[in-house]
Amino acid sequence: MTALLSLRGLCQTYVSTPDAAERIANLVGAKYRETRVRAVDDVSFDIAAGEVLGLVGESGCGKSTLGRMVAGVEPPSAGTLAWDGVTLDAMTSAQRRAWQLQVQMIFQDPFASLNPRMRVEKIVGEAPVAHGLIRARDRRDYVADLLEKVGLSADVLTRFPHQFSGGQRQRVGIARALALKPRLIVCDEAISALDVSIQAQVLNLFEDLRAEFGFAYLFISHDLGAVAHIAERVAIMYLGRMVEIGTADEVFGDPRHPYTRALLAEAPRLDRRAQDYAPIKGEIPSPLAPPPGCTFHPRCPVALPACREIVPAIEAGPTGRRTACLRENGAAA
Repeated sequence: MTALLSLRGLCQTYVSTPDAAERIANLVGAKYRETRVRAVDDVSFDIAAGEVLGLVGESGCGKSTLGRMVAGVEPPSAGTLAWDGVTLDAMTSAQRRAWQLQVQMIFQDPFASLNPRMRVEKIVGEAPVAHGLIRARDRRDYVADLLEKVGLSADVLTRFPHQFSGGQRQRVGIARALALKPRLIVCDEAISALDVSIQAQVLNLFEDLRAEFGFAYLFISHDLGAVAHIAERVAIMYLGRMVEIGTADEVFGDPRHPYTRALLAEAPRLDRRAQDYAPIKGEIPSPLAPPPGCTFHPRCPVALPACREIVPAIEAGPTGRRTACLRENGAAA
């Protein structure tokens, strides 16, 4: 069966060249050089129709950059992205337009992601009218129906974003994503800016909407509890690379990569005493100068000498679970 979304070797590299002042300074001996940051490095995975894939990692690991590429907000610098079996470079203009409409994004900050000068009716209903999904005269009824599905009443149609709470703003953002009838929704830390009680309501809303409409989610979060609650499969990301991918039961029940084990070990739990808390040692290396070999080896408690030199491939085991670890894959034995 063809995957809804397929990524193969996807990369995103940002290049910063010296500006005019720095080039002038170089004439008198300064050493300003071009800098390159590989925010996403050789990422490959599939998402099936109706599936929820959780994407987990520390801040700065490239999760949001990957989400923006999936949603078409920015193009990849290398690798391939295929939608319904068709790669971006092979798409016709109609296929590219369909991909851009069928993948929608819910952003992290509900305060910044809504136009403060637009009323809710226009925020939610402008795009479906512009793309010909509905007629302009049907917009009010269409938006009112969507608002009802996300737990808001039609009374809010004429309100501005500043007249809502954070949770209500996020529901407006969800309605805006639903308005284009997507098949995949990228949730980029969509609950992290909300109060804990509101987070649970929004997570339940995501599940209810998925059951009703059957779309898939790429659920990006650093909240392991939220990911365990909603995701069927989980991908763990570290410094731009995938280090482990498997079902939620596999990853949370029997983590294989040392980084995955460290993330789960430092997650807060009610049955854990304060003195048992053990944060991951060390700091995340700078993406400007990542360490050679396995990028996690400076912080890894079980690193082998070979980990300092060999970049581990993410290899599949018998169940399809994939891990990028020399020790787990036996490459350094």
